Amino acid sequence: MAQGQKNNPLHGLTLEAILTQLVSYYGWEELYEKIHINCFKSNPTIKSSLNFLRKTPWAREKVESLYLFMLRKRKREL
Repeated sequence: MAQGQKNNPLHGLTLEAILTQLVSYYGWEELYEKIHINCFKSNPTIKSSLNFLRKTPWAREKVESLYLFMLRKRKREL
């Protein structure tokens, strides 16, 4: 099983780590522009966003997808 995960960039990352990196890279405003989720616009915090994302699979998928996009973008910038 670990063999199948070695090329998965999300393997071993917590949702909190992913969200923290996205907020650091984009900021809350741009994050909301990219993914229209109210918890990113109305008084956003890591804690409140994590609560929502853990309960909402479609939103979590969007966040993970944006994280993968950000990783590819960072590689191109180097």
